[in-house]
Amino acid sequence: MPPGPAVRAALTWELADGAVAVVTFDLQNESVNKISRTVKDDVLATLAALEGDRAVQAVAFFSGKRDNFIAGADIEEFVRLTTAAEAERLSADGQELLERVARFPKPIAVGIHGACLGGGLEFALACHYRVASDHAKTQLGLPEVQLGILPGAGGCQRLPRLIGARAALDIILAGKVEPAQKAFRVGIVDELVHPAILRDVTLDAARRLAGGWRPRRKRPGGVVAWLLDGNPLGRRVVFRAARKQVLRQTRGHYPAPLAALEAVEHGLRHGIRAGLKREAQLFAQLAVSDVSRKLVQIFFATTALKKDFGIPNPPAPGEVRRLGVVGAGFMGSGIAGTAIAQAGVDVRMKDADLPRVAKGLAAAREILDDRLKRRRITKYEHARLVALLSGGADYAGFGGAELVIEAVFEDLAVKQQVLREVEETTRPGLVFASNTSTIPIHRIAEVAARPERVIGMHFFSPVARMPLLEVIPSARTSPGVVSTAVAFGRRMGKTAIVVKDSPGFWINRILTPYMNEAGYLLAEGVAIEELDGLMAEWGFPVGPITLLDEVGMDVAEKVAGVMHAAFGERLAPAPAFAAMVKSGRLGRKAGKGFYKYAGGKKAAVDAGVYDLIGVHPNGGTRPAEIIQRLVLMMLNEAARAVAEGIVRTPRDGDIGAIFGFGFPPFRGGPLRHADDLGAARIVGELERLAERYGPRFAPSEALRDRAADGGKFYP
Repeated sequence: MPPGPAVRAALTWELADGAVAVVTFDLQNESVNKISRTVKDDVLATLAALEGDRAVQAVAFFSGKRDNFIAGADIEEFVRLTTAAEAERLSADGQELLERVARFPKPIAVGIHGACLGGGLEFALACHYRVASDHAKTQLGLPEVQLGILPGAGGCQRLPRLIGARAALDIILAGKVEPAQKAFRVGIVDELVHPAILRDVTLDAARRLAGGWRPRRKRPGGVVAWLLDGNPLGRRVVFRAARKQVLRQTRGHYPAPLAALEAVEHGLRHGIRAGLKREAQLFAQLAVSDVSRKLVQIFFATTALKKDFGIPNPPAPGEVRRLGVVGAGFMGSGIAGTAIAQAGVDVRMKDADLPRVAKGLAAAREILDDRLKRRRITKYEHARLVALLSGGADYAGFGGAELVIEAVFEDLAVKQQVLREVEETTRPGLVFASNTSTIPIHRIAEVAARPERVIGMHFFSPVARMPLLEVIPSARTSPGVVSTAVAFGRRMGKTAIVVKDSPGFWINRILTPYMNEAGYLLAEGVAIEELDGLMAEWGFPVGPITLLDEVGMDVAEKVAGVMHAAFGERLAPAPAFAAMVKSGRLGRKAGKGFYKYAGGKKAAVDAGVYDLIGVHPNGGTRPAEIIQRLVLMMLNEAARAVAEGIVRTPRDGDIGAIFGFGFPPFRGGPLRHADDLGAARIVGELERLAERYGPRFAPSEALRDRAADGGKFYP
């Protein structure tokens, strides 16, 4: 081969120091590297050239992308699969490619910077030595189960052999993505270095490997690791415990984790060749399943939302370096702590008195403390971020803020008063955002001197964990303010949907009838634990009564009042809830609600609630009808809201429901689930329920229209 670089479709290589071939993967016209059939052919051709070149003694492999190694396989190819046979062939092809890498006669060292996920990590595992940068953007993981599949190019075989079954299952079964520091600690990565020396260290490793040096890898965990990972009996205990945990978490709705567990166990029991074959078979079964299709649709939807500002021709967002938060309670402190942890901005908090401010500052700092405890940040980063947080009982420090988020009590007069005060003490270009859950933004902005600078940013509780943000512009909000709110929400790690300025917006609009129906069922004698248990079995992370305790009955009462006033008797609050607030049973935050709480953790149902609401469990309503009433109330309201344009697209509505309150992802979201059931069937069942329980079940015109013409929310 002539000297100088040899150029192929995605890979280039050149000889360094006359011995090490430096291979660079840079997929043209793509923002990230991903593995496709074309790339596989290119890798095989490059390996053939390197093997045949006598001057090449070792290989050092790098990405040509700035902050991405290999993001994974090309999902577009995956969704084009139509049969299990095609899927099994795709998996087997990937396995053959990486077997070629693993058995390459010359050592391959890989330098990893940026995202190294799915097929990208499987490629790195097949290489002979792994060096990673310690940069925050270097993340490694096998997230395939989140798409309803499993690592199908050898990941279920190589990772357990490298770091042990326990550690590998922890990553594979949860679809975890870990920072480079964690990957180094568990043994996925051999060396962890500063990005500035990644290339040099990887090249040096390749030279040493070529000279006969072999790394000594020692799994962490000592004797315990050997007892559980190092012998068949111990592994049997590991697999049994893992299977129990998976079933407890998935309730059998998601087949991918169990299939991945089987692939790992089969390979360790029968050898890597048999393991690879079983891995491909299981991958094929999952790839064409309805669950995987639904999860892939969610993946594409969330990816598209990362680039969507919710308005046509969006202007560039304004820069936010300083944030003001008014209200140092649970939501305000959550917003403040998350903004610092994720966006790294200066945050100034304000509340009515210093004790409240102090409590809010402590709560915000707990978010940073948790990131330090979980080793997501170093102690030096923790100290730097803590220094960005301050607060007071007045608006001192708000003058330089580009964005102020109000998180005070859900009362129109209170929110309007805060808006007046903020406008008086801040600069004209400020964006004022209300964290209201139900009150229309145009009502809040009625008192504004600059209504075009007012917008809604509805976060969900707890802010640090809940991924959704509803952005609500009024008719007068300027496009630049919308862009700024969406962009800052993304910096906080949120998936943002832009929704219409209407009472309850999207989430509380469709959640309110669901929660109200739970109240009616309670009043009919359905047990609290039965309501929660049935909906958890159906796929929700928690049932409606637990959700009420989490939200807080005082907040729920305010939401119910706004929704009742806006939409009439159809959304009248269930009478069973009225006594809860009066008795001080506000939920988890008060230490008592429908459930008892000990040390902040939920314990048993508080039987005293039944006396309070005036009814005791009688087992009268059939489980199937309980589920039907709760679900159909939500689907009916979702159809109404879509017809009113509350969300711009069914995609936004489904992602909002999944991320906002945990609508079961494997069902695709309320609108996709409605399509699966069929409008005609839903209308028929609602009419039957309306005859029995009253007009709140009357089918919406939107559903009747779809039933009449066979239409769907998704074409």
